[in-house]
Amino acid sequence: MKMQSFTMHHHLACLLLFSAPLVPFVMSTPENFLQCLSLHSENATAISKLVYTPINSSYSSVLDITIQNLRFLTPSAPKPLLIVTPLHVSHVQAAITCSQQYGLQMRIRSGGHDYEGLSYLSKVPFVIMDMVNLRFIAVDVEDETAWVQSGATVGELYYRIAEKSKTLGFPAGVCPTVGVGGHFSGGGYGTMLRKYGLAVDNVIDAQLVNAQGRLLDRESMGEDLFWAIRGGGGGSFGVVVSWKVKLVPVPSTVTVFTLLTTLEQHATKLVHQWQLIGNELPNDLFMRVILQSSNSGPNGTRTIEASFNTLYLGGVDALLEVTRSSFPELNVTRQDCTEMSWIESILYFAGFSGEPLEVLLNGSSNTKLYFKHKSDYVKEPIPKSGLEGMWERFFEEDVGVAQMIWNHYGGRMSEISESALPFPHRAGVLYKIQHLTSWTDGGDEVASKHVSWIRSFYSYMAPYVSKSPREAYINYRDLDIGTNNMKGDTGYKQASAWGKKYFKNNFDRLVRVKTAVDRGNFFRHE
Repeated sequence: MKMQSFTMHHHLACLLLFSAPLVPFVMSTPENFLQCLSLHSENATAISKLVYTPINSSYSSVLDITIQNLRFLTPSAPKPLLIVTPLHVSHVQAAITCSQQYGLQMRIRSGGHDYEGLSYLSKVPFVIMDMVNLRFIAVDVEDETAWVQSGATVGELYYRIAEKSKTLGFPAGVCPTVGVGGHFSGGGYGTMLRKYGLAVDNVIDAQLVNAQGRLLDRESMGEDLFWAIRGGGGGSFGVVVSWKVKLVPVPSTVTVFTLLTTLEQHATKLVHQWQLIGNELPNDLFMRVILQSSNSGPNGTRTIEASFNTLYLGGVDALLEVTRSSFPELNVTRQDCTEMSWIESILYFAGFSGEPLEVLLNGSSNTKLYFKHKSDYVKEPIPKSGLEGMWERFFEEDVGVAQMIWNHYGGRMSEISESALPFPHRAGVLYKIQHLTSWTDGGDEVASKHVSWIRSFYSYMAPYVSKSPREAYINYRDLDIGTNNMKGDTGYKQASAWGKKYFKNNFDRLVRVKTAVDRGNFFRHE
């Protein structure tokens, strides 16, 4: 079946290089924009109910509900002149046309998880296209495919698949409230990346509205643009309205465990050993390490906790055979393990064990934090001395505020060429690191303290991670790496210095695609 359009909201702060800036903002009131939308929409009577301006009573709630990072949920944060929540492709097309006509920037938001808030912030007058109403999902079990609109969350996608089949799944992320649009646009990974690769490795078609307002599918957009939207970052090539994905087989029974160790229980040795075994593990095994400080040492002293958070695509007997042969030091026992269905494992990794599956339909997170995150890729094991230096620096930050999440690569990730899609982090990567610092108290001083800590920690890690370039994951966007200027005239040399950290040699092809499909540089952000 064909579906209506959807979106992406996340990334690509760098491919917007060779074009003239938009005309100045000349609109005196939002009414002009509303008239323009009505003129260009097929369903003109409905459009006024889908647009929110600051004078609407529900404007703030619509704006704030999916903002995940409290650093950007402040009175001083830039606010859009309008929020458009399209129901139909024609509304998307009209919003693009009218934004260009009135010289307004457009931000495209599906789930609101952009780490730097770029799906809902801008330094110039702007409109948010919020994909919240474009969330339809159609699962075809016989064909083992699904169409999913960009405003849906990955949790909704998992739920709809599980409604139809106990033996089909999809390899997307562990956070169920992440919007499909941004997640897919930057790659998207989860607990099955070693078995099936990224989410976008399993995207087989898409529908996109381009800067000219045309609705395109894979055939009409051409293979270059279809390549670019699968990992090249959201918000740069058009508004992706929907994606067609290939579903993947999952066993009726999977097994999970989480083993927590501390420094006093030889966590340093275990974490070091974990680095060495990744490429030896079967593709059916996903074992990430979550590192954080705690006061669980002797007599309440500071220590480091290392949690080995694991999914095995099979039963407990087979899992125990693997751990005994590949990682005996971890000493996994039958009592540590729990067998369940694949969809139950989604709840397990999301922290919803025992709750009804319907929790996956919650579109926004109930827990919001202030945070600053970063990413790295590791190609050589970090020596124990390097790990011990990390622990020392963790102790300089408040207890529980700093975290690292390490994800093994290898398996299917190593089999796919780094130029197959814009996402280049493939063979040769041992594991990916997500650096996190999250806190609950507001205020500039508090934020400055924690942001300074993670920047310092990131500097400490430089000798131990990828080099020339120091690689980063576009879905963990980090403006410390570099930013575009909003005049739209960032030079190639300036942009490539940091664009290649996200995309390596794929950056040049992305620039060519961007120049070909959006010469006016309408889709852009920092």
